[in-house]
Amino acid sequence: MSVVEQYARAHIVTDEEDPGAVPVLLRYDPDSDPRSVRFDLPGTHEWTFSRTLLERGLRAPAESGDVRVWPCGRVQAVVEFHSAHGVEVVQFESKALLSFLRRTYTAEPVRG
Repeated sequence: MSVVEQYARAHIVTDEEDPGAVPVLLRYDPDSDPRSVRFDLPGTHEWTFSRTLLERGLRAPAESGDVRVWPCGRVQAVVEFHSAHGVEVVQFESKALLSFLRRTYTAEPVRG
């Protein structure tokens, strides 16, 4: 097994009407980029950032470039994405992100 994919339910924080929980695809591919994870948000929003940033951000506020991650209470985490189009704030259950991270550390690149 090389590629790790997992759907997580998330809430996109907005000042408009709450759309409710949305599926976000979490993806890790050690063959193409062993240091990064990818989050595919609904629509065409795709973000790739450091796996280490995600791990650090689950324990304490962390940021790198256009991405910020921080714990929110005991059971939630927030990932904030900045772009020229604005800011997207996405709230996850921490356990879903931790489960995904654990799976990425057991994935091995395909040896050819």
